[in-house]
Amino acid sequence: MLSPDQRLSLLRIARESLRAAVRGERYQPQTDDPDLREPGAAFVTLKERGELRGCIGTIEPREPLYLNVAHMARASALEDPRFPPVRPAEAGDLTIEISVMSPPEMTDPSKVEVGVHGCIIERGAKRGLLLPQVPVEWGWDREEFLDHTCMKAGLPRGSWRSGDCKLYTFAAEVFGEEE
Repeated sequence: MLSPDQRLSLLRIARESLRAAVRGERYQPQTDDPDLREPGAAFVTLKERGELRGCIGTIEPREPLYLNVAHMARASALEDPRFPPVRPAEAGDLTIEISVMSPPEMTDPSKVEVGVHGCIIERGAKRGLLLPQVPVEWGWDREEFLDHTCMKAGLPRGSWRSGDCKLYTFAAEVFGEEE
């Protein structure tokens, strides 16, 4: 669990990274916090008036958490293929949400808990991931959550029932500027 100060530090890093990204500038975040310097994985979600505007992240910790947050904030602003790049005039209107990820664990569909777990479904080269807050925001039950994770992977609904799909769950510590 992150402390309130660590959460604020990560939100500040994400905000500064977003501002620099949309202005075409480089941003080199710094922290003295040893916990934030540990390898970590996170998703950064950008919202405009409550609507998704960008969301990109990593599930495997490959760099210090504070750097991962900075890199994912930049990627969410400029590289989410579902949206045009964020313009400088938009940046101030966006709110930031960060999801710090636990390592994924292979599981059985019956063990997926809506609002607790995020899901990853894989079949061959196809992979879909939904964060734990997504089914809550949409009011989905477990089956709808699993179906939508399949669709995110480009698979038909119900693919999670087949024996050739791999299902992983993970937890996420979710916090944002609106808190």
